[in-house]
Amino acid sequence: MCPPTPPAPGSVLSAADTPATRQPQQNGQAFAPGPLVHESTTGGSWWRSAVIYQIYPRSFRDLRGTGTGNLAGITAELHQIAELGVDAIWLSPFYPSPQRDAGYDVADYTDVDPLFGTLRDFDALIDRAATLGLRVIIDLVPNHCSEQHAAFQAALEAGPGSAERELFVFRDGRGTGGDEPPNNWQSHFGGPAWTRTTDADGSPGQWYLHLFDSSQPDFNWDSPAVHAEFERVLRFWLDRGVAGFRVDVAHALVKEPGLPDWGGTADGSPVPGFPFDAAPMFGRPGVHAIYRRWRDILAEYDGDRILCAEANAHPVDAVADWVRPDEMHQAFNFPYLNTGWDAPALRAVIDRSLAAFDAVGAPSTWVLSNHDVSRHVTRLGSSAPVRFGDGLGPRDPQPDHAVGLRRARAATLFMLGLPGGAYLYQGEELGLPDHTRLEDGYRQDPNFFRTGGERVGRDGCRIPLPWTPGGRTLGFSPAQTSWLPQPDDWAQLARSVQRGDAGSTLSLYCRMLAARRRLGLGSGTLRWLSTGHAPGVIAFENRGIAVVLNTSSASVDLPAGEVLLASGTGDIQHDAGISRLGPEAAVWLRRTPSST
Repeated sequence: MCPPTPPAPGSVLSAADTPATRQPQQNGQAFAPGPLVHESTTGGSWWRSAVIYQIYPRSFRDLRGTGTGNLAGITAELHQIAELGVDAIWLSPFYPSPQRDAGYDVADYTDVDPLFGTLRDFDALIDRAATLGLRVIIDLVPNHCSEQHAAFQAALEAGPGSAERELFVFRDGRGTGGDEPPNNWQSHFGGPAWTRTTDADGSPGQWYLHLFDSSQPDFNWDSPAVHAEFERVLRFWLDRGVAGFRVDVAHALVKEPGLPDWGGTADGSPVPGFPFDAAPMFGRPGVHAIYRRWRDILAEYDGDRILCAEANAHPVDAVADWVRPDEMHQAFNFPYLNTGWDAPALRAVIDRSLAAFDAVGAPSTWVLSNHDVSRHVTRLGSSAPVRFGDGLGPRDPQPDHAVGLRRARAATLFMLGLPGGAYLYQGEELGLPDHTRLEDGYRQDPNFFRTGGERVGRDGCRIPLPWTPGGRTLGFSPAQTSWLPQPDDWAQLARSVQRGDAGSTLSLYCRMLAARRRLGLGSGTLRWLSTGHAPGVIAFENRGIAVVLNTSSASVDLPAGEVLLASGTGDIQHDAGISRLGPEAAVWLRRTPSST
């Protein structure tokens, strides 16, 4: 069960308790209703307002003593995720793989890596999830596979001009003897996006494209055989009962004909003269026909199956192209994730997101952490920006985890008040930060190796979860070690410790999710509330609930109403009949008629 519920943080703030001299501030200019920017949705599909919990299998729970998490471990602990009050889980890759990129280098799309178990274990997980009322979404990686995939090995053996090579992007090199890559594209993980092959006689051969690691050759989506293969993969997992797919790098499958040089960034982030929509490897129009076909396939199955795009497009308006009525159902909102601790910037990205997604009849999604970015406890506690797809190491200035946790709790309370879908990343309900002092010898992210250690990579946000305060791996595994070591101070963050603490982050998540469901906020409205002259404060109303976030270092007056949730103990202060929200805090309150 979730931790016990503490007393309401602020009881009831009644308008009668507010001195007349303060009425204009509390009930006049400040928190006066502003424009309605999103109307409620009724009778919609489950995914329009769902909260989906991401599980990173190798770091969730190990039952077999290997030091790496597995499907059986997920199944054993799934009831604890159901108790949080989420609607579905999303599993990061568990397919057979050499694990050069933590399973995103797939060698077989229709099996389970022995590292994680068997197909029978997967079926047991699906059955257990159904019993608990949870849907299961799985990762699909269609842009690239592992160099160990049988199709790529066959392509290497078959040679230039073969049907086998048509499944991938092979090209002759430029320059004398073809010694230079076919174009100047760079890998997301550093270095060139091309690797040269060696022919059977030992001479240098063609080059193959890999937008990520050299062990991850890109598929050629101009080939009908690639389309047919992935349609087979979709049906294989749909037949086993999955509720849908999170599509990795959904914006990258189709490349510009001729593969022209590109002077912009490797990941397509817009820079002067090189906007995202001009990148020859991202967001090409041909991707949309692929997803229209996939949506037709999902529609053949009952249960309202879904596609969610990891489409890191810019600006957020472009992301809406992936969720038009006949394409995907959801897309990750990376512009929101990348917005810092800044009230005006948050309001701007929310406005733009809702306008863009509402225009195509799709829900916006909101997310603060995942397996590819520094956890928001760490980001929000860092004095310097943390690069997307990277982390902090022991040689970097260290974040203030206390500040980061306070801000992270407030940011999550604010986010879960927004209408639409939401994604949570395993461990954020425990308030976990990154392991920012992880020594180089433990690192496994190809980001680290391909940049010669210039980028420490994403290992810090992928540390195995702490379940109990004792043992060498804090209850993660019966082994003496785990695939990545946990920080020394994580014992106090263990799930079993927080379950008995009404003030814990775990307790807060349970209360937030229960209240969000009870109040129908995921399918609600959004109307901005004026915050007067209070800098750093952003507020909106959703179904009669005022959601207020104070990013400033000063307390601010609150309107009259019943406090439902506050992000931290002591965040609601009372003084002479005036109730105030403390600095770097958030609150949900049910407004009284006189405060509207």
